Amino acid sequence: MTDVRVPRPLVAGDRVAVVAPSGPIRPERLEIGTQYLKEWGLEVEVMPSVLAGHEGLDYLAAEDKARAEDLRNAWLDSSFPAVFCARGGYGVQRMLEYVDFDELVALPKWFVGFSDITALHEPLNARGLVTIHGPMAAGVEQLGNAVGRERLRALLFEPQSVTDLLDGALTVVDGVAEGRLRGGNLALLASSIGTPTYAPPAGVVVLEDVNEDAYRVDRLLTQLLRAGWFDQVTGIVVGDFSEASDIEVVVAERLEPLGVPMVDSVAIGHEALNLAVPLGLPVRLDAAARTLTPLWSGAPAGR
Repeated sequence: MTDVRVPRPLVAGDRVAVVAPSGPIRPERLEIGTQYLKEWGLEVEVMPSVLAGHEGLDYLAAEDKARAEDLRNAWLDSSFPAVFCARGGYGVQRMLEYVDFDELVALPKWFVGFSDITALHEPLNARGLVTIHGPMAAGVEQLGNAVGRERLRALLFEPQSVTDLLDGALTVVDGVAEGRLRGGNLALLASSIGTPTYAPPAGVVVLEDVNEDAYRVDRLLTQLLRAGWFDQVTGIVVGDFSEASDIEVVVAERLEPLGVPMVDSVAIGHEALNLAVPLGLPVRLDAAARTLTPLWSGAPAGR
């Protein structure tokens, strides 16, 4: 099994980079969001293509190769111990062919984002790097939430101070499970099947999504089930499925028969409170106690 690598904690004075692997960024939102990072004592550098725009496709932040080049340049610059995504949207899958993930993980650093960014978390986690599924640099509403902002700060600056990753969870299936935490956005995980970056999990998974009707969530979960994605899953954490109805019924009908420990109603996803979690890290899920404990001792820090 690939060794787990946890990036070093951030300290005040560190430089961090902001990239835009997906959709276009509103400058005023980025300015407000990065101010929160600066209040932590971080120096923030926005990479060149973040605000460039795409000549023909207004749903992309910039050309595919430009977005990939920004990611590579930020990552391989040893003066940046962390890379923040500006926002999600759509676009990461288009640039994956231009990213050398083995090259990136050779220099462990914190990588922060969620939603469409799941397409980058998946291959990084599969190579042993611990990344953060959480609020992004232009996510004004989420960074503006004091509880969510503090969770993100703690994971970056004092990771071992975080001893429970859940808040307000409900037990669906009782039991205890251990394994590396994987997952993210349901639609992106399903659309990865059959591609070079497809990496089915072995351990505890977290799932979230937005703007997916019940029948579409059913279809996505069914696709993952039929592909064997859940075959080595030991536990399930269901986050927010925002702007949709009857999702609880669908998720329970599709996933309860797996018989693994499971909790839902966790504040992870597209709501104002988005609790950051360390993907790729060994964790222990106690569904009855409604706790998800990060096992930092089993993951040596990267340098």
